[in-house]
Amino acid sequence: MSSCPSIVYIHGFNSTPASFKAQQVRKAWLQLGLPQQQLLIPELHHHPQQAMAQLHAAIAQLEQPVLIGSSLGGYYATYLAQRYHLKALLINPAVRPHALFRDFTAEQINHYSGERWLLTEAHVQALAALEVAAPADAERFRVWLQTGDETLNYCLAEQYYAGCSVQIEQGGDHGFQGFAEHLPALFSFAGLDSSILQSLDLSAFE
Repeated sequence: MSSCPSIVYIHGFNSTPASFKAQQVRKAWLQLGLPQQQLLIPELHHHPQQAMAQLHAAIAQLEQPVLIGSSLGGYYATYLAQRYHLKALLINPAVRPHALFRDFTAEQINHYSGERWLLTEAHVQALAALEVAAPADAERFRVWLQTGDETLNYCLAEQYYAGCSVQIEQGGDHGFQGFAEHLPALFSFAGLDSSILQSLDLSAFE
């Protein structure tokens, strides 16, 4: 890995790089004066196959990036981390989302862009094709869960990632309350030196 680590942030379902957590990661990265090109936050297509093509390209652009995945992005990150042997930090990750979406095929609206699109059985099948066995190399994974997640059952992720470092916080929500407070731990996991992180001013995120 180069002296400055690289990150690919993978947003969730019906989200964009404008999402709250993605923007906080970007803001902190820039505050630390790190190279902008070392942090990629792709605006993913709603179809898993096209989203995967975008993510494969992002990984190819960087040298062994660390993956940060939120919700459905956590599912994508798990698949990619297994395929490329990368480190991954997962925030309220989806587990087997294809099972959740089987009765959910209908018109969708992206929360940030306003784009309308139709979730079909083809989307569900494409998601199912990305399912992988639970991680065997626990050291490469960190999982952050909040029990108040109103969208996903945190217990499913707790069970699936049981062999990994799993941090469970009581309360919170699917968006992961108090995310900014976790930025130093996120960047430390990504490989940033503690001396660099000392300059991170979390008061700017209040």
